[in-house]
Amino acid sequence: MVGNIHSLESFGTVDGPGIRFVVFLQGCPLRCLYCHNPDTWEKGEGSYRMTPEELLEEVMRYKSFIAKGGVTVTGGEPLMQAAFVREFFLLCREQGIHTALDTAGAIWTQAVRDALDVTDLVLLDVKSIDRVQHKELTGAKITNTLSSLDYLEEKQIPTWIRHVIVPGWTDDDHLLQQLVDFLKPYRCIEKVELLPYHTMGTRKYEQMGLQYRLEGIPELSTERLKRAREIFKL
Repeated sequence: MVGNIHSLESFGTVDGPGIRFVVFLQGCPLRCLYCHNPDTWEKGEGSYRMTPEELLEEVMRYKSFIAKGGVTVTGGEPLMQAAFVREFFLLCREQGIHTALDTAGAIWTQAVRDALDVTDLVLLDVKSIDRVQHKELTGAKITNTLSSLDYLEEKQIPTWIRHVIVPGWTDDDHLLQQLVDFLKPYRCIEKVELLPYHTMGTRKYEQMGLQYRLEGIPELSTERLKRAREIFKL
């Protein structure tokens, strides 16, 4: 089995607890308007093709640095390569390495469930709680994301919710409260991370000859982020 890998980061600090080795897998079925990694969209081979064993060997070079953190697999949408993720995480488990999976829950198959079953922590990106807006933002229905969250609850897999707050879109007090109310019953959720919209990825669109569809949307203000945190009581 071989995984298509976009890139590797040996010292990640924002993708789960502690210092983490971050694996960016190639390919994503979503086309989020604010995506800052459009270069991960296409399936392709990415920059590297590695077996789970080869990837673990790379990780082990940094084991002392990530001893209190672990490994995070992200993308793209890593669950496009769910079987690879599962095999890699099983190897990490044998070595006592904590695993985290950063996913939008965009794919819902048995292979995905098998991968979730061996994951220590899921960072679940909820793009919008409004079904219509979710489709407009991502190009996909919210159904699979909600199925993923229900499964995480059923199996009591530790989960962090991530939510990007975009001016003119998800930056709305009513929608934020709606999300709070929706998430409240889920006991698997340990933490909610509210991420302010930024424009740091727009240069990639220029380099790739792609139109950035949120051009002109300002970055989220400190005041609005503070208000969102108040709504979530963070």
